[in-house]
Order: sequence, then structure tokens, then C-alpha cells
Amino acid sequence: MGFPGTWMTESESVVYRVVPKCACSTIGQIMFYSDHGSFFDGDIHDATSGLHKWANETSQPLIESNVKSHKSYAFTCVRNPYTRILSSFFDKICGIQRNGKRYRGNLVPLLVQKYGIEVGGEDGKQEFDQIASFRRFLLFTRDTIRFKKPMEPDIHWSAMAGHISTYIVNGGRYDNIFFTETFDEGMASVLKSIKTKHKVDLKKIPKFNESEGHGPKRLHPVEDYFDDLSRHLMWEIYKRDFQLFKYDFDNPANKMPKGTVDLDEVHAKLGD
Repeated sequence: MGFPGTWMTESESVVYRVVPKCACSTIGQIMFYSDHGSFFDGDIHDATSGLHKWANETSQPLIESNVKSHKSYAFTCVRNPYTRILSSFFDKICGIQRNGKRYRGNLVPLLVQKYGIEVGGEDGKQEFDQIASFRRFLLFTRDTIRFKKPMEPDIHWSAMAGHISTYIVNGGRYDNIFFTETFDEGMASVLKSIKTKHKVDLKKIPKFNESEGHGPKRLHPVEDYFDDLSRHLMWEIYKRDFQLFKYDFDNPANKMPKGTVDLDEVHAKLGD
């Protein structure tokens, strides 16, 4: 199994477990900058050098050895499940991707046909009922996660706890799990704990949002998308995310966490 989704600086100053839709583009670029004094030219997810990634076979033994001996500071970042799933919908389902095509080829036509979802036409720019379509997408999300039908769950909407647990189960331990909602504070706590080749000034770091502009703008407040049934589905899919990462399930309008993450609890509950 190893350590999928794990990135490490070439200097081995820090190790990061990627959680999709949780500021991973910005974090990757900060890691790259801390080693090289410049940002990667392009989307950091496309970088095949300058940063060790589990997806690159040559990086695997280095990452494995580092993580198993807990040689470097290790962290990850989480996000409110309500805003994370909405972001996945507008970016991946309604949006046109960097390559000018729809995400995962036949996925959107499948959703239109089987779930009656609208995505704003061919270019994603036509008006459509965002709330109705999102709720149908949520039903599809539940089906993929609960029943693995009509397809396996996608990394962008599978639970954060699942991503984070693979690192623990295979022998890793986190030193820090912080929130996208208080990103600067969280990232500062990581940088304070490690030695970097190049100083990172968080005030001057742009936000690298790879999904921005891909899809239509969200027209309504977060809470409008989640009726009673939607919230029932959210609990079914993301119960552990709400509980472990201290987000407010009862109030979708409150994107802020209700407390800090208890690392011992996370390791105990996700290490089985």
C-alpha cells in the first residue's frame, strides 16, 4: 500500500499528506518554494521533479524510509465537509478542466443521464438550478462511497478521514493537522517547526487555486444547498470527518471548526 498522496520536499524538511480540495495547490507550491526559492511554473500537481511524490516511483523508497522512521515533521490540512463537497461539485462536475475537457470524460454525461443533473450546458456557463443539481450529485456521491456504484468514489469527494488514515495505517504519524479556514495560522505553525532552505513569507504567498474559474460561481449561501435529506446524506458519508476534525454538522452556515484537532484521537481512530 505504501503512502499514496504523500509529498516530501527534496531536502526532506517536511512531509505532507495531500487531501484533495484542501488548499493542496498552495501547500505544494510553498513546499517547492521552501526548497528552491521560486514557485513551480504551472500546476504543482503536474510537477514531476523538484518535489518528492509517492506517484513518482523513484521517490517512493525515500518517502517510505522517512515516514516510517518519522525523520521529518509531517502534516496535513482539512476543510469543512459542506464547503469541500460544494467545491468538488462546481469544479469537477460543472467546470471545464485545464485540458479543455470535462472531468473524467464520460462522468458528466453519466450523471446527466442517470441522476438528472444539470451542469450549465456544454461550456458550464448557462443558467441552471444549482441547488437541485447539487442535491442529485450528493446522492451520486453517497452511491459511489456506500455501494461503489455506478463507479468507485473519486478522491475529490471521498472522505478526508480515508485519505488521512492511509498514512497512519502504514506506519506514519502526523505532527500537525490544521484547517483550510485558518490557513495562514496553520501553515505558519508548520513553517515554525521546520528548517527551510528559503524563508517563506506567508503574507506574500499567492493563493494557488487550481480550480478557480473552472466552473460556475456558487449563487447561494452554503446552507441553502443542504435540506434535511442532504444533511442526512452528509452525515452518512462524512460522519467521521465532522467528528474527528471538529466541524459543525448542525449548522452548514458555520464553516469554522469548533475546536482544535486532537491528534491522539485521530491516530487512535484512524489507525485500525
